[in-house]
Amino acid sequence: MSADSRIEAITARIVERSKPFREPYLDRLRAAASQGVHRSVLGCGNLAHGFAVCSPAEKAALAGDRVPNLGIITSYNDMLSAHQPFETYPALIRQAAHEAGGVAQVAGGVPAMCDGVTQGQPGMELSLFSRDLIAMAAGVGLSHNMFDAVVYLGVCDKIVPGLTIAALTFGHLPAIFVPAGPMTSGLPNDEKARVRQLFAEGKVGRDELLEAESKSYHGPGTCTFYGTANSNQMLMEIMGFHMPGASFINPGTPLRDALTKEAAKRALAITAQGNEFTPAGEMIDERSIVNGVVGLHATGGSTNHTLHLVAMARAAGIILTWKDISELSDIVPLLARVYPNGLADVNHFHAAGGMGFLIKELLKAGYLHDDVRTVYGQGLHAYTIDPKLGEGGTVRREPAPIVSHDPKILANVEHPFQHTGGLKMLTGNIGSAVIKTSAVKPERHVTEAPAKVFHSQAELNAAFKAGQLEGDFVAVVRFQGPKANGMPELHKLTTVLGILQDRGQKVALLTDGRMSGASGKVPAAIHVTPEAVDGGPIARIREGDIIRLDAVNGTIEVLEDAATFAARTPATADLAENEFGMGRELFASFRAIAGPADHGASVLFA
Repeated sequence: MSADSRIEAITARIVERSKPFREPYLDRLRAAASQGVHRSVLGCGNLAHGFAVCSPAEKAALAGDRVPNLGIITSYNDMLSAHQPFETYPALIRQAAHEAGGVAQVAGGVPAMCDGVTQGQPGMELSLFSRDLIAMAAGVGLSHNMFDAVVYLGVCDKIVPGLTIAALTFGHLPAIFVPAGPMTSGLPNDEKARVRQLFAEGKVGRDELLEAESKSYHGPGTCTFYGTANSNQMLMEIMGFHMPGASFINPGTPLRDALTKEAAKRALAITAQGNEFTPAGEMIDERSIVNGVVGLHATGGSTNHTLHLVAMARAAGIILTWKDISELSDIVPLLARVYPNGLADVNHFHAAGGMGFLIKELLKAGYLHDDVRTVYGQGLHAYTIDPKLGEGGTVRREPAPIVSHDPKILANVEHPFQHTGGLKMLTGNIGSAVIKTSAVKPERHVTEAPAKVFHSQAELNAAFKAGQLEGDFVAVVRFQGPKANGMPELHKLTTVLGILQDRGQKVALLTDGRMSGASGKVPAAIHVTPEAVDGGPIARIREGDIIRLDAVNGTIEVLEDAATFAARTPATADLAENEFGMGRELFASFRAIAGPADHGASVLFA
């Protein structure tokens, strides 16, 4: 069926707005595609370098452009659980390529850092910028112009958005994303959160906390809560970059390996040498981007994607705005309850019906564009399936279940958990911000309280330990934007503010920094722009100012006399400690040119 008229109207608006950027992008893409891969016209010395380690048969094939060559961009490292499974993928992909009559080479590696390791640490200030660095690193790997299609191996927070930017920059090449899947379920996420809160209150020690954390993060695969990493996997599937059903199959299983090999063979099938040429930049269009936003809302996904989706779209010449995202949230119902928006983890979500059931329900009600291209072919309906292991280690697909296997985790569209997606844009005399309300109780969607002002999350946590956070308040944590210190996540505030809220205080957060997909029950107006270091209005807030955060009407205001507030001299902060250590000095130029949050906080599309 066709998309809902409201979805169509927003999509049409994006198409019209994007024309000055999208049309030149497509012209460049088509020109690059028409020139083809240049292996056959490379100088002999150039080509010899390019296939020096290949077998004689592979060299003969690549010398004449007679077979397609599959480039692999990998984020493998063996420290991080989400990326460790990728160690064996190149061998699987080479085997599959050989079986399909092609060649595969690792074109390059990209950095993959973990926000879970760097939360509250100096390294977190590199995290957001690593997205753009990943896009650049992938670009270096693909610059050799040896490849007919690309397989991207990436999972976590900034890796998949960075790789998507690269895939769309090299949009004349087909691209398939291959995930590693989530780790098996460990200690329930709500129990982990309970122990964290007890530790923050001094009721348990470090040994108990480390034991709980280790039982939660215990093996290969992504973390099982629905943060940015698993939101990434949902996005890649609903936008058509994954093979159907690939997102949430555990690592180290026969089905996981079968999906990986299938993806490699499909990547070779959609090159310009075949009959189904599917360049990534042609495949992903405004409808695909809208489908991604719809999926984000329907699952209660990560707030980080209000940055990443904007940047990803811009790589394809598509101009997505926070207003688009907010208006789509007002239309799309919430169909999934996965921690922190519920008690289930992503393994439970998959068992309840997973992506196939979700896409089926959204298509049924017209919330998605079905008439899109994907790596699997034409139409998103092909993704309304449940993947199984077939004979001979192949992938078999069955229709997605008609009824959710667990309605407490995955709802049908007639009976959603809530009628809106829970991500909303806020505007007012403080600027623009984003709030996620899907895990916040309705009675807390409006907060009016005096400001307590901090210039770091460490300051706020110190005030908590000193017993200084009494009464109702809005915590203003500023000088956390991309130009100030790289816009780190402030996830260390979640536990502290949650404790105060549980004590009966009315609290909220206002910041030009980020919160992750793990942010939960405390109302948080985040990604405030203009940021404080640019003299944005958040820099004019003073201790005790009354702030009203209204997620119902979409406003964020300082309730002071307008003229008086506008005339204030913006506060400044000493950011010298943020300029050095743990590699931060290497990113000084990134901080200097970073764009605003509502443009994706990017150094590539400032």
